[in-house]
Amino acid sequence: MRGAQINTPNRFLKTTLSKEEVDGIDDFTEEALATQFIEQEARSIVNKVESPDVGMYYSMNPYAGCEHGCVYCYARNAHEYWGYSAGIDFEQKIIVKRNAPQLLRKFLMKPGWDGTPLSMSGNTDCYQPAEQRFRLTRRLLEVCNEFNQPVGIITKNAGVLRDKDLLIAMGKKGLVSVLMSITSLHEPLRRVLEPRTTTARQRLRVLKELSEGGVKTGVMLGPMIPGLNEQEMPAILKEASEAGASFASYTFVRLNGSVKLLFHDWLYKTFPDRADKVWHLIESAHGGKVNDSRFGERMRGEGPIAELVNQQYKKYTQLYKLNGEEWELDSSKFQIPGGQIKMPF
Repeated sequence: MRGAQINTPNRFLKTTLSKEEVDGIDDFTEEALATQFIEQEARSIVNKVESPDVGMYYSMNPYAGCEHGCVYCYARNAHEYWGYSAGIDFEQKIIVKRNAPQLLRKFLMKPGWDGTPLSMSGNTDCYQPAEQRFRLTRRLLEVCNEFNQPVGIITKNAGVLRDKDLLIAMGKKGLVSVLMSITSLHEPLRRVLEPRTTTARQRLRVLKELSEGGVKTGVMLGPMIPGLNEQEMPAILKEASEAGASFASYTFVRLNGSVKLLFHDWLYKTFPDRADKVWHLIESAHGGKVNDSRFGERMRGEGPIAELVNQQYKKYTQLYKLNGEEWELDSSKFQIPGGQIKMPF
């Protein structure tokens, strides 16, 4: 099962390829598309994050495209830079940066690098199904552990527990945090919204096992979609807190670029009974549109429904004792293996 139902046009391509039935009847059935892994030698792995409202300074992503198939994913648009569609291609054609660990090692050796925390999955999920085969995330974490380089992980896949030993070892040094994305506790909704992800129960198990092992864990509620899942916020925060999460974050849905077309197509096919309502509620939070590019506003929205979600978030994070302490990953231990600890001056 895929999240996207169609392939949207690539805005960078002048021509597109389509398949039509010879007799002009286009209701034929397509064969299921197997996932393709496209291995490449990347030129870089660490990217400076220019957006001031995403809570990270540098990100690294060993994979481009994501088999999870979350229909709302903002990262879909980036797949067009590779010459593919943001739709089914994003889920089916996965680019594997096979030299990612070597590139990270080279980056950390740069003069002047001070161990500023890196974020894994700033774009696509570093624990998507491809990781079980290629283990690039594991190897990146091994490099980070060797250099005492702090790293924050965002994922919605229980496969992160394959690296539980390494994460606990890094957690003891204050070098890692894991932010588990949970969008819905309602399994029927999860299956159509995020078709190739692990269940919410499995994600809560991740929080429990890692937090018990001393790893700093949190929950990301993103995105909150009015009329679909925003009413689940209190329950998700409660369950996450009970599983050991100590911090939380959320985003309000925004549909930028091709994601607007994909989500609209998916919404009216999947929930025809409430599609109009959901679509108009999203528009009401972005000034009559479904996307707002203004920093500070784009991921929170504005208006009554967005404010209701924000008030819920403030109330229940306080009730369940989330975000109650200030903390940060420890960059002071960063050092080049065999060398000197880099001083902050």
